[in-house]
Amino acid sequence: MRAVDLIARKRDGQSLTAEQINWFIATYTRGELPDYQAAALLMAIYLKGMSREETVQLTLAMAHSGDVLDLSDLIPYSVDKHSSGGVGDKTTLIVLPLVAACGVPVAKMSGRGLGFSGGTLDKLESIHGYNVNLSNEDFRRLVREQGIVLSGQSNDLAPADGKLYALRDVTATVPSLPLIASSIMSKKIAAGSNGIVLDVKVGRGAFMTNLDDARALAQIMVDIGSDAGRDMIAVLSDMNQPLGVAVGNALEVKEAIACLQGAGPEDLREHCLEVAGYMLRLAGRGQQWTDASAVRTLLQQKLADGSAFAKFRQLVGGQGGDTTMLDQPSLLPQAEFVEALTAASSGYIAELAADEIGIASSELGAGREKKGDPVDLAVGLEVHIKVGDFVQSGDILITIHANSQVKLAACRARLEKAIRLSPTPVDRLPLFYETIYGN
Repeated sequence: MRAVDLIARKRDGQSLTAEQINWFIATYTRGELPDYQAAALLMAIYLKGMSREETVQLTLAMAHSGDVLDLSDLIPYSVDKHSSGGVGDKTTLIVLPLVAACGVPVAKMSGRGLGFSGGTLDKLESIHGYNVNLSNEDFRRLVREQGIVLSGQSNDLAPADGKLYALRDVTATVPSLPLIASSIMSKKIAAGSNGIVLDVKVGRGAFMTNLDDARALAQIMVDIGSDAGRDMIAVLSDMNQPLGVAVGNALEVKEAIACLQGAGPEDLREHCLEVAGYMLRLAGRGQQWTDASAVRTLLQQKLADGSAFAKFRQLVGGQGGDTTMLDQPSLLPQAEFVEALTAASSGYIAELAADEIGIASSELGAGREKKGDPVDLAVGLEVHIKVGDFVQSGDILITIHANSQVKLAACRARLEKAIRLSPTPVDRLPLFYETIYGN
């Protein structure tokens, strides 16, 4: 088989066979195919697209390019969630212990943030001692002993995805729906998930800025999962404004703790209850938790009675984290400078640009431009407003947490352009737009 034949075939709009796709992924992963030929094929896919069958085959080939995690001896049915990222999205920290508190074991591998989208691992490392780099043995032990584990992804899982993403990043082929979908789903399948809930963000602070594109991406991923024998549910959620109040690593951990203790921002709590409910629905496989009202009541009870927070303490303690920080969140990293941005006039919040707010937080040091960049765990923002709120002149809109006066001033200037007021009432944004189900 020759790479040039695959490139020509896709260039001309023809479908690649499963054999050809498997050969391409295996050869490239082994380092036997030059980047320039792999890049040419990626560009052909970007321009000509892929059929549903091709996308499924590409996903499976990438998933099986390395180890495939099998926890069936510990968890008969493994349920997972994936968020496409966003500003202030700390839902994994809340949803996992919430689901585990209901008696459903959860074993998840997460990643670090890139750009203004914060990563779950970065947030967790705000907790002193938390170990995100677990061995296979420790990962399995924690699943067995406590029914909850949250670590970084092993380099041995879907290695083809890492190589291809790095190439896509420098060849302008990132925004391809089949390539995005196969990248996400290959990692989920390699991680051994039986049921997957996808939280696909849409809006200014998301990769997909409009509903049609987000719906198309969600549908492709649901189709891939379904064809690969997984149970799938996808929700399309709003990301035109930050989720919750906190944007920044330690600040988001503090907010997650509050939410797990039955408090926290209403939009974040509702979002987590919705996603956790879908995870329970999949885990029940039609045998239990089919009554949405009963599920909601159960989840709310786990927040109210402290069970969900207890599971989070167990998760953190099991992975070496200092649980004192959970009981006393003031011990989490704190910034040197804290300053309020106030309203210059009265009016209704008409726009709260999530992308600009995310960039402002990232420029304070909470995010990274490229892999390997350090992050400042203490800095970030507290956004006290939502679209539709009425504010008076002088009201606090955003609290800035910074470790540099220069960065603080630049952040303030950017934030002032991110907020737009209206003299007349403005409709509030929805939390969710729609739900897509698999088979």
